[in-house]
Amino acid sequence: MRLPSMSQPFLLAPIAECPPGPPGAQVRLAVLGARGVGKSAMIVRFLTKRFIGDYEPNTGNLYSRLVHLDGDPVAVQIQDTPGCIQVQEDCVQVLDSLSRCVKWAEGFLLVYSITDYSSYQSVQPLYQHIRKVHPDARTPIIIVGNKADLLHARQVQAKEALQLADELGSLFLEISTSEDSQGVCDVFQYLCKEVSKLQHAGSTDRRRSSIIPRPKSPNMQDLKRRFKQALSSKVK
Repeated sequence: MRLPSMSQPFLLAPIAECPPGPPGAQVRLAVLGARGVGKSAMIVRFLTKRFIGDYEPNTGNLYSRLVHLDGDPVAVQIQDTPGCIQVQEDCVQVLDSLSRCVKWAEGFLLVYSITDYSSYQSVQPLYQHIRKVHPDARTPIIIVGNKADLLHARQVQAKEALQLADELGSLFLEISTSEDSQGVCDVFQYLCKEVSKLQHAGSTDRRRSSIIPRPKSPNMQDLKRRFKQALSSKVK
């Protein structure tokens, strides 16, 4: 099902819930997945430690918080996205409408519900779309199977998702947003750390490329030849 709002940009003004972090200590994350997999609940659980089970379908909220990673303050922005990814429909066109969000973010959570196989089928197209926009294989993408507490309604086996993650070269985790606040926190913190590592590596590469290469030592024979030519011209 395609929502009218999908044609509009997702990125909204950040919610001013904290002062901005130190310069350079900013992380941009995006949470993607089908409708009803618990994306909003995961984000709120991470930021507030509270679990809220029911949400109105969102049009893309951008959350901003100052968190601490290993004791260092980091300004984290998390983009929630509308859950209207349906593989059986025109998936490519729907994914194109997410491009602005994907270009903006530096790290990604691809969320599905273990109780909804169709939501799991959305993971690979989303992953492939991200890799088109971010061809650098170091861009961190984590596949998350949510609602792990509903084992009686499981439709996606963990080993199947793990195999897919191995094929894609991604990390895979199963969590329960409703019952495991620490598990949700661990997922986001791990992603933040991976993005920070990539930022640090990028800044190091930029510093290296900006260093002016040392001039080569002059060729003494060439200098003598030029000196003799200059003398001979003066004599003439």
